[in-house]
Amino acid sequence: MADPAFVHLHNHSDFSLLDGASKIDQLVDTALSLGMPALALTDHGNLFGAIQFYSAARKKGLKPILGCEVYVAKESRHQKSGGSDQSNHLILLAENETGYRNLGKLVSFGYLEGFYYKPRVDKELLARHHEGLIALSACLKGSVAQYLQMDQPGSAAEAAGELQDIFGRGRFFLELQDHGLPAQQRINPLLADIARKSGIPLVCTNDTHYLRKDDHVAHDVLLCIGTGKTVQETDRLRYTGDQYYFKSGAEMHELWRDFPQALENTLHIAERCNLILDTTAFHLPPFDVPEGESHDSYFERMTYQGFAWRRPQLERRLAGGELKNPLSAYEERLASEIAMIKKMKFASYFLIVWDLIRYARDQGIPVGPGRGSVVGSLVSYCLRITDIDPLQYDLFFERFLNPERIAPPDIDMDFCMNRRAEVIDYVAGKYGRDSVCQIITFGTMAAKGVIRDVGRSLDIPYAEVDRIAKLIPNELNATIDKALEQEPRLREEMQKPQIANLIEIAKRLEL
Repeated sequence: MADPAFVHLHNHSDFSLLDGASKIDQLVDTALSLGMPALALTDHGNLFGAIQFYSAARKKGLKPILGCEVYVAKESRHQKSGGSDQSNHLILLAENETGYRNLGKLVSFGYLEGFYYKPRVDKELLARHHEGLIALSACLKGSVAQYLQMDQPGSAAEAAGELQDIFGRGRFFLELQDHGLPAQQRINPLLADIARKSGIPLVCTNDTHYLRKDDHVAHDVLLCIGTGKTVQETDRLRYTGDQYYFKSGAEMHELWRDFPQALENTLHIAERCNLILDTTAFHLPPFDVPEGESHDSYFERMTYQGFAWRRPQLERRLAGGELKNPLSAYEERLASEIAMIKKMKFASYFLIVWDLIRYARDQGIPVGPGRGSVVGSLVSYCLRITDIDPLQYDLFFERFLNPERIAPPDIDMDFCMNRRAEVIDYVAGKYGRDSVCQIITFGTMAAKGVIRDVGRSLDIPYAEVDRIAKLIPNELNATIDKALEQEPRLREEMQKPQIANLIEIAKRLEL
């Protein structure tokens, strides 16, 4: 028998830094296995996992709803005093592309303008960028719920009304949650009362931080890893109970059987959220070319100009018997590469990279000779993006760009670390500082590392944990399961309850 229809609208992945233990692919697979038509991702204060989630869900036939649990400053986002408890939670879901763009702006402003312990927005920003967004009142840390916990129903109703005014009637929902916490069970009837009096609709959610009920132990260890605590410490972040898991539709219908409309509203909201993103388009900033030139023609001219600059050196090497190929081979290869780059519409990309490296050289900023597959490009050699002759070393252009597998070029550029900031400033000045960003790198917990982290949080002596970690083979993509298959000593250690517990928890958190 199929599960009753339900959509989870409040979910945290492992991109919810510190407290999310669910991997995105597993979230998607779990929702599909339970017959759910859609799923929302609402990580704390960020959209780091949004595109990965969107792509994974679309690929497997699940409707993705992109959202975020934002932190809303109690006063102004510019006020940065008074300690860490200066914000309330609020769930925002993108209904369409306008909503997604506004959500991106809100999250960005949270980091750029409102960061104080956490990336915070405020009501002024919400009012400015509310279009296309559906809001839910969030957990016990939401403003409405917080007032109810303080026995201030009037202030709670006022806060709910203010949020409805910001987002519009039918675009703000009061969120019901029950994880077995007395505070939730006390305020849920009060939320229902506000809904009845104000007309603000209810919606039920389960604030999911892990997939299965028995993952709560591993999740508690994850909290310890993130906060540098051990499970024995009492004064630390913890989630009470084991109900923050990805419940089935049947479980949610049983839990909220007295609120059928709140259950139906999960489906109504999912039906309204129809964000379609073009993840295949290649977006480039505008590169100015001389009057009368196109990007293609200017790219071709600069490439041949670069070849003319390289040619005397090639001729000397040819005369000295050092060159493996005749100059005609260079001319043929260059014409072929230029044609392919123009066909794949990457001329602007090469001009941008050429200009960037040209600026660095002109300013005397040391630039690397090139590395990776780009060294197979004669065009890059002529534009001085690289300094390695690809024909001399039998390097293939197709390893860099291949018309059979259209993908954006990937050029690794190395600039002197002492003057790299000058290059970044040049790019920001040329294309606009709001159009320039730097990448973020996420650390993951691989087999050896996760065993050490979990062992530390479980307060197991370091020497013991280190001994177990060293039983993991030193090989690429090593996993704990593979190690258990290959290493009999590790299987033997699993006979000890403490080590078995360490390994099982580590397997749940391994990335």
